[in-house]
Amino acid sequence: MSTVKSAGGMKIKDMKVYAMGSAWRTLIFVRLETTDGIHGTGECSLTNREGGVLGYLDGVKKKHVLGSDPFDIEDLWLRMYRNEFWRGGVIAMTALSGIELACWDIVGKATGRPVWQLLGGKCRDRIKAYANAWYTVERTPKSIARRLKDVTAMGYQGVKVDPFGPGDYELSRKEQSLSVGIIEAIRGAGGPDLDIFVEGHGRFSVATAAAVARELAPFRPGWFEEPVPPDNYDVLARAGAAITPLMPVAAGERVYTRWGARDLLEHGKVDIAQFDVIHCGGILELKKMAAIADSHYVPVAPHNSQGPICTAASVHAGFTIQNLKVQECFDDFAEPHVRDAVIGFPRVTDGHFLPPRQPGLGVELNLDVIKAHPVKEVFFNLWDPEWHRRGFTGGGATATPKVGRKAR
Repeated sequence: MSTVKSAGGMKIKDMKVYAMGSAWRTLIFVRLETTDGIHGTGECSLTNREGGVLGYLDGVKKKHVLGSDPFDIEDLWLRMYRNEFWRGGVIAMTALSGIELACWDIVGKATGRPVWQLLGGKCRDRIKAYANAWYTVERTPKSIARRLKDVTAMGYQGVKVDPFGPGDYELSRKEQSLSVGIIEAIRGAGGPDLDIFVEGHGRFSVATAAAVARELAPFRPGWFEEPVPPDNYDVLARAGAAITPLMPVAAGERVYTRWGARDLLEHGKVDIAQFDVIHCGGILELKKMAAIADSHYVPVAPHNSQGPICTAASVHAGFTIQNLKVQECFDDFAEPHVRDAVIGFPRVTDGHFLPPRQPGLGVELNLDVIKAHPVKEVFFNLWDPEWHRRGFTGGGATATPKVGRKAR
């Protein structure tokens, strides 16, 4: 184990930011370098807001980060949140989260411990994973059921799917029948024990969400995620009152900080909370938000639609969160270079994550891969008819990323 210097002996001397292009998103990584020669890595990816995050990171580098002790994570968090006057917002919170992750990576490396051991230790031996971004095929029950076979062959015992196309507030009778038919086909292909999580992406009115839930109920979804837009918790409470007798309601990926968690849980209606570690404020903030959820007897299923470092941070935190339910994973269904850009991130084995063993977050950047895939002009638009293929640029469909490697 490394010998740790006395408090205040280590400082952050540099912060480097790397951006990498992919089919539908820009991945942003931050690397903090210290006076002791230890570096830490975090992730600040934010779909469709990458320019804002890059600009914000540049602004806080000298103002808050350089000269800070990476062990003083609470102090750095407080200065970046409270002292900025304009508190919160997805751009600021994503930048803060990525820097916080990098500090934890440094602390873990300096102490020779994986981050989960520094957060109170594990309260489970494995974490169940579910797959997302796997259904990048023709939007028909037959095509999606066929693709599901690839996913379950990789060991996944749970999947998430948005079957609704670009629907908004209401669905035509034809579209609703198609959407329900997709879930029916997944249940038929996956069998009775497969967890099916239905994603709504905040599209529907209360009436539409309730009508859809009634038709989906026979196929026993594990939850209905963001059935209504995220801006009005009173409406979410109304939707939850109609849906929860049929299936759980999940929400929270667009919620930041403990104060946002409090408002969601006290004024909305949510049965599963889905806070995202690289948007909500980082690992410590995720644990605080999970504790608030626990006080409402609500389990947490952390959202994770970005890159492999988000996966690593989610897994480390997840092993220490008492009310954890399940962990989302995109990595096996991303382009190969997305996986190759991060060395050592946790992989799904037989449908589960196991406790990471390397110090810190256990990840390193492959800068050669990142430099070989520069940022592209992309826009992820959930109201594009082909949005689910996650391979379009400027509205035009391109090649669909292939299903990832077999879990190992």
